[in-house]
Amino acid sequence: MATKKSAECTDSRTNTSTRTSGRAGGRNARKALRAAPLAENIQPVRAGLSGGSYQPLSAEDVEKINDAVLDVLENIGLSQATPTCEEACCKIGAYVGDDGRLKFPREVIQNVIKNANRNFTLHGRDEKHDLHPQGKKVHFGTAGAAVHVVDVEKNEYRESYLQDLYDAARMVEDLDNIHFFQRPMVAREIEHPRDLDHNTIYACMKGTTKHIGTSFTLAEYVPAALEMMYKVAGGEEKFRERPFVSNSNCFVVPPLRFAVDALDVLEECVKGGMPVLLLSAGQAGATAPAAIAGAVVQATAEVLAGLAFVNALVPSHPAIFGTWPFVSDLRTGAMSGGSAEQAIMSAACAQMANYYDLPGGSAAGMCDSKMPDIQAGWEKGISTTLAGLSGLNLVYESAGMHASLMGFCLESLIIDNDILGAALRCTRGIEVNEKTLSVETMREVCLGDAGHYLGHGQTLELMQSEYLYPKIANRFSPKEWEEYQKPDIVKLATQRKKEMLAAPEKQLIDPEIDKWIRDNYNILM
Repeated sequence: MATKKSAECTDSRTNTSTRTSGRAGGRNARKALRAAPLAENIQPVRAGLSGGSYQPLSAEDVEKINDAVLDVLENIGLSQATPTCEEACCKIGAYVGDDGRLKFPREVIQNVIKNANRNFTLHGRDEKHDLHPQGKKVHFGTAGAAVHVVDVEKNEYRESYLQDLYDAARMVEDLDNIHFFQRPMVAREIEHPRDLDHNTIYACMKGTTKHIGTSFTLAEYVPAALEMMYKVAGGEEKFRERPFVSNSNCFVVPPLRFAVDALDVLEECVKGGMPVLLLSAGQAGATAPAAIAGAVVQATAEVLAGLAFVNALVPSHPAIFGTWPFVSDLRTGAMSGGSAEQAIMSAACAQMANYYDLPGGSAAGMCDSKMPDIQAGWEKGISTTLAGLSGLNLVYESAGMHASLMGFCLESLIIDNDILGAALRCTRGIEVNEKTLSVETMREVCLGDAGHYLGHGQTLELMQSEYLYPKIANRFSPKEWEEYQKPDIVKLATQRKKEMLAAPEKQLIDPEIDKWIRDNYNILM
């Protein structure tokens, strides 16, 4: 009977063990080859791979949706615009109707789309994390406002705290397939919204050098937050050159109503040089039409109205086309973020962003399952893969989220990193050329003495660049699985989480600047 070994003997990155065998020489050679660093442009997956092979809408469908969007904006319009919003939009050709609603003639919206900025970069503080959301390039990240942390060891939920947000940022910094960090949960112990806004930004900046997304409660809290970001950047001018924080802004309260406080925040962020995510989050069957096509129409119309306002304030300001319509379970009215309908709806939103050639962002991966179980796996896998295949530029909520945005799980960041790697590999697709068709390789193997491809140069060359290997999932045989005490992926993720958080903290903010922040803000971490 084989001696059982602990799961700790397993190298989860390669699913190999410390044991030796008669084939150890060949295996060690392959391990050494795979351990060698690859140039980014030949890695099997990376940020910015191009999708677009999946299109739930036909070309005729897209034209019909666009026509409906223009009709809605011209003849229904949006209510509750602030005086600043009305004044700015009217200067570019919008008008306030007799019903008090702000309306946008077709040619106004067409001009907004034509003149919008579609070539900006979402910067990280480290240039290696810069994102380029153009065309159909795909990037995955976090987002949300979960109020609970999923405690997998106790199989329960608890309130989320500032330390949890910082821990999540630290982990994302070292997870390759999570490309940006938008605040995914709320620090429930912080009572004053000003302190909440400022501490949230601080925890994110202290934890990661990837691009950060955050929101603000009131416009009056924005200037001090900007001052903090300017300080970390090395000055206002340097931040404006490379803004590494964007504002996630729910500027509408669907259906087709502006959110007054959020509009004021939006104005302050635009003036301060922050890129903005224009976010419409209607819920189909509740605050958006139950028809999937209708929900896409409403979200698209709302976001284009926001884009008109932003460009009226500052022409060509960096803005993300953030159509986030959500799905309801119409039996109960509850949100169903893990549904198939949500997956195709987000893909359809990507198609509309691609149609307008605007940097687009939508949500995928926000499963309904309460724990990182098999339900979470299929819900996350289907929705994130369709988002990637659709060419969605920025896929929000794609890692860590559970319970339809109510719970966030640190272990799931690690598991989802593998899921997102697989989604990116599907997004990349298959390269077909004279070399990959492999006729000469077949000739050499079949007409030579080898009779197999195991040691062929092509196999060794492509095993890293063509194939992706999971970092936490295992590919053991049943026998190996038993030898290593039947490792459980969630337990391995918990162990890996503890290792990551026990590692020395990286000093991502200069100590003198960190002291200045703590001296001038009510930092509670």
